[in-house]
Amino acid sequence: MATQQAAAGSTTERDPRWPAIQRREAAADGQFVYSVKTTGVYCRPSCAARAARPEHVEFHATVEAAQRAGFRACKRCKPDQPPLAQRRSEMVVEWCRLIEHSERTPTLAQLAAHAGLSVFHTQRLFKAATGVTPKAYAAAQRARRAQEQLRRSPSVGEAMHAAGFQSTGRFYEQSNEMLGMKPARYRSGGAAETIRFAIGECSLGSILVAATERGVCAILLGDDPQALAQDLERRFPRAKLLGGDSEFEQRVASAVGLVENPRAKLALPLDIRGTAFQRRVWEVLRTIPAGSTTTYTRIAETLGSPRSVRAVAQACAANAIAVAIPCHRVVRRDGDLAGYRWGVERKRELLEREARG
Repeated sequence: MATQQAAAGSTTERDPRWPAIQRREAAADGQFVYSVKTTGVYCRPSCAARAARPEHVEFHATVEAAQRAGFRACKRCKPDQPPLAQRRSEMVVEWCRLIEHSERTPTLAQLAAHAGLSVFHTQRLFKAATGVTPKAYAAAQRARRAQEQLRRSPSVGEAMHAAGFQSTGRFYEQSNEMLGMKPARYRSGGAAETIRFAIGECSLGSILVAATERGVCAILLGDDPQALAQDLERRFPRAKLLGGDSEFEQRVASAVGLVENPRAKLALPLDIRGTAFQRRVWEVLRTIPAGSTTTYTRIAETLGSPRSVRAVAQACAANAIAVAIPCHRVVRRDGDLAGYRWGVERKRELLEREARG
């Protein structure tokens, strides 16, 4: 008997699937399941239950094969259900639908109750999957609804109520962040918003600086001044674009000075526009010290959303305020400079200038 068990254990240990069970590899889930003779259950490779002895383990290609062999599903890892990551993803999708389609924004407690989870666990899962809290996601959805309703409704008041706002004061209070302008102005197509801009030259090529009455809304770099102007038009299609006067030229000079010395700080207010997640990424970018770099992965971890590395990279690419929001200080995990909206060589030069002090 002992000889048979030893032989069975040796066979299991030689099987290439055994190390995956020892390491509890989630990546192996779905490729096979294993059963334990002494307990009568079958598990995923990633199961966190107490490790089984190799002589008691059998491998099965499918859940159905394990069931035909007479084993029942482990209650801990639930191998007869979709993988945990998939179940969590489906849960977050359901939460998002609730937020998007409810007349009144559901509270965190209501979302948690819907899934049968704690408030803390709900918040953590949602943020890990989307990069923002349920509250921030709901705010972004209300902003989207407000924009849609302002284009469709016959009055600002009707648009406000249709978007889910119960308080006129709160609606107007949040209008600048949601719309970048007053509701009535947005409803008229934003035609009343004026953006002044000017194009100059710096050591990295052409530079366009644009500003609203609230602050600098764009610093664009490139080789072709006309292409920069077209980029600005695409970003602000409803605005009235005016060439800057002599006073505005000082803003261009400040931006040029920042490019020449990226260790300095732009002594001008910024008008930062983006989604809730983008704004959180850009806030982190502004905390990176000059002369230092970080990675997309570290930023995702800082935001409490380690799975949102790709979304972080997309937020960096969407940044319209070069150098002042220093997306050039973000590199890949292997140190590669990766992409840069205004060219990798410009990114390299900016980092070298910061390193030289």
